[in-house]
Amino acid sequence: MNLLDDARGLAPDLRQLRHDLHREPEVGLDLPRTQERVLGALAGLPLEVSTGTDTTSVTAVLRGTADVATPDERPVVLLRADMDGLPVQERTGLDYASRVDGVMHACGHDLHTSMLVGAARLLSAHRERLVGDVVLMFQPGEEGWDGASVMISEGVMEAAGRPVEAAYGLHVFSSVRQHAEFVTRRGTMLAASDALHVTVHGAGGHGSTPHLAKDPVTAVAEMVTALQTMVTRQFDVFDPVVVTVGSLHAGTRRNVIPDTATFEATVRTFSAEARDKVAAAAPRLLRGIAAAHGVDVMVDYTAEYPLTVNDVDETDFAAHTIAELFGGERHADLVHPFNGSEDFSRVLDLVPGSFVGLGAVPVGVDPATAPFNHSPYAEYDDAVLADGTALYAELAQRRLALPATHN
Repeated sequence: MNLLDDARGLAPDLRQLRHDLHREPEVGLDLPRTQERVLGALAGLPLEVSTGTDTTSVTAVLRGTADVATPDERPVVLLRADMDGLPVQERTGLDYASRVDGVMHACGHDLHTSMLVGAARLLSAHRERLVGDVVLMFQPGEEGWDGASVMISEGVMEAAGRPVEAAYGLHVFSSVRQHAEFVTRRGTMLAASDALHVTVHGAGGHGSTPHLAKDPVTAVAEMVTALQTMVTRQFDVFDPVVVTVGSLHAGTRRNVIPDTATFEATVRTFSAEARDKVAAAAPRLLRGIAAAHGVDVMVDYTAEYPLTVNDVDETDFAAHTIAELFGGERHADLVHPFNGSEDFSRVLDLVPGSFVGLGAVPVGVDPATAPFNHSPYAEYDDAVLADGTALYAELAQRRLALPATHN
């Protein structure tokens, strides 16, 4: 069953849904307008639909009706799409640009949601060929809210009444990858993401007499640069670590030494070993610098999203499906992981699966110079909606048909 032609027939409806979602983006775990649109788009389909209690999630279960020898052992596959936007002021100038001040679908989640709605329609139309059940996971709060954990705690992995056997997610890119190119990677696909919050307490004073104060600013300045030296001197270059300080605050006037200074950093790692090591090394380094300056420091190192690790067999299966559906030239293997992070990692920690990338740079735009995801200028081509829809559906129906010994 090749669903690509059917998906292309849905393209106008998917484009309209995507534009409607794009005009009214919402941030975080509470997405009432988005949830309403998704529920409306799924209405009338043979789905068992439930909504979240701690978030405005939507979970839909499609029961396949193909005859099988052991109905109680029918496999279950999960497909996931995230639905939330970002606190970004859109500057694309598109005629369907965000109407919500300071909020934008800058990461393409409006495309993901529309594609999964399309997959629900395709699979519903052909459920007599499905030898198992499909769980459709419409998730709020991917952008820093860990919405996947919330949905897992609400029971999305058991929504079909039997455990999920495999899970697939899809993510579009507004640059870097060629238009309509699918990318996969066996093993680590995305980095782990952790947060570092640091507050240095000194003793304020007059800028002309720093020896009578305990200056937290100079301590923080040394800490920021020392973290970069730590990365280059304590970690293997072939198991990289990225530490980026994105927020630094201190003082009110140039001639006043403040009592406190603060900074925040994001930490990206690509192995469990490096992640554990930096979680110990960074606080130790910062406390040592504080002691040398005679100031106090509070270090809050918070583990956020784990590594997104693609199962080898499931990724081989996804790559094979892409090649058969679209042609081998539409698929590429990533040499290196992406530096971003994802809470779909929570799902892949529980079941084997694969997270697939899709280039959505507009036709004629150079991916090397196009604005990247999260940019206020990021644009995504509607032409990939049918392709993503078809891949979601094809992965589900083919995976359900595989023998139990697949993994």
